[in-house]
Amino acid sequence: MWKQLFAVFKNDSLLDKAFQQSYEMLDITREMFLEAKSNLREKDHNRLHLDIYTQDRKVNKFEREVRRNVLKHITVTGSEDVYSCLVLISIIIDIERIGDYTKNIVDLARNHPDKLGGGLYEEDLLKVENTIEDTFERVTNQLKTSDAKDAEKMLLEHEYIIHICDQHVIDYIKEVDKSVSSGDAVTLALYYRFIKRINSHLRNIATSVVNPFDHIGFTHKLKKEAEQ
Repeated sequence: MWKQLFAVFKNDSLLDKAFQQSYEMLDITREMFLEAKSNLREKDHNRLHLDIYTQDRKVNKFEREVRRNVLKHITVTGSEDVYSCLVLISIIIDIERIGDYTKNIVDLARNHPDKLGGGLYEEDLLKVENTIEDTFERVTNQLKTSDAKDAEKMLLEHEYIIHICDQHVIDYIKEVDKSVSSGDAVTLALYYRFIKRINSHLRNIATSVVNPFDHIGFTHKLKKEAEQ
């Protein structure tokens, strides 16, 4: 299905421009995430090398431009490519939400006095962070190359992030890790939640490569096929 959509984008200048902007939006949000993570986890100060809020406004501007281009396309062509347009709009909504969650991480960094350690779960947190970085790169490549096989593989391989994030939030609520202060515990719990949401939006984008529109954001069919 994605290859057919990809062909539609390439054959129309407005849709192609909109599609190219989605790549730029993904690249920007990836840079935003890396800067936000670095500021929270690797620095004893909250000075940003990248202006997250300016970048977020750029993402929002791209989103509006994509919507305008899609609307212009539909106005000119009628209902012929509505399906493709709906998929593209779904993708940019997820990308825009990623930008919002990176801002949430920056807000944590601004209010946390020192770099944030992961306590007993530092190894898990590093693994999750590295996986998110990998997911950004792979999702962008999946969109550009229509690589449904890698999208399916990644969705199944990276599903563990959901469970780790949920479990550690519960652990901090139950005060399982006595090695961290109350401030660190609150910050870590929120950080895990924001990471989980970023991961979920990236997964939504990946599902658009392998699933029909009504199943974007869901992976239950992939699980069933993997189990067979």
